[in-house]
Amino acid sequence: MVVETSPAAQPQRPSGYIVGPGYDWAFFLLPPVAALVLGVAISGTRAADEPFVWSAQDVTLTGLLVGVLIQAHLVIVLLRSHGNSVVLRRHPYRFSLVPGLLLMGMLVSPVFAITCSVLATFWDVYHSGAQTFGFGRIYDAKRGNDPQEGRGLDFVLNQLLYAGPIVAGATMLDHFEDFEEFESVGVMLLSRVPALMTGHQALIARVVLGLGAAFVLYYAWASWRMARRGRAVSWQKVYLLTSTGLVSIYTWGWNTWGEAFLIMNVFHAVQYFGIVWASEGRSLQRRLRLDRVRGGRALTWWIFVGLALAYGVAVEAWADGRSLAWWSVTIVVSLMHFWYDGFIWSVRRARDAA
Repeated sequence: MVVETSPAAQPQRPSGYIVGPGYDWAFFLLPPVAALVLGVAISGTRAADEPFVWSAQDVTLTGLLVGVLIQAHLVIVLLRSHGNSVVLRRHPYRFSLVPGLLLMGMLVSPVFAITCSVLATFWDVYHSGAQTFGFGRIYDAKRGNDPQEGRGLDFVLNQLLYAGPIVAGATMLDHFEDFEEFESVGVMLLSRVPALMTGHQALIARVVLGLGAAFVLYYAWASWRMARRGRAVSWQKVYLLTSTGLVSIYTWGWNTWGEAFLIMNVFHAVQYFGIVWASEGRSLQRRLRLDRVRGGRALTWWIFVGLALAYGVAVEAWADGRSLAWWSVTIVVSLMHFWYDGFIWSVRRARDAA
């Protein structure tokens, strides 16, 4: 006998989205391609090329706005760390003692300060690849997959797609020239790193391309095998990794439009704002006592974004390093952003991120 069940009684398949279709497309899935379109659109315009004086600095409009956005997204990690009482109690020393000691060390030792600055540049590269990796793992979990299966493959793929085009492409020197700062403190060996990388970039590019192509083929084969064993395919993850990888290769690798840093940083920051708001927005609304206020959700959003942007403006206003103390604070915030994300954002806490 066949028993018919109503659609309402049938178990619903998971949508596969982290928050919902509209939100995910706006904040997670579309930003890489949208940022590329934005970069192409503004390339060669007055906003991108004509400098003006702002806070005693020569800046361009797009350079200033991107700088503000970058710094704004860095500081909102504090909402997830210091603003979340559960997380704060779990890691009290990481959120108080460590940043304090780091700041003190930078103020006392110029060598340590420059080391932290260079570290921030390359940790940012690692962190950016890790963010896409994290989204991919959450999308897998949303389809009911074991988040540990294929974890290593996903991690290597995302680092390869983000860092590979940097070391092998047109923007390599833009990253490694930070090592030249060591010359000002007499550490000549490290100051020669940019010249070393430039002299060997052709070889590095061949190695990255060869190993990268081989790994992508292996990744595709391994993913096919997992799907054959019954692992559900998250098309959101497939789209995100494919679009992000192609944008990264094209942008970092060739920088055809001269807007590589704008493109890659804009979509990364938008994604980060999206995931922090999705996970912490309602708790922030309660802490501000706006949960029972009409329009409280929207007001909380504007406070969240406004304070972050205000910090970004403050950082860019003194971006020329006229204040060692303030510059050191901004580097500490950057390093803590990268470090905190390493243990706060975890696919094993996917419920917190959804």
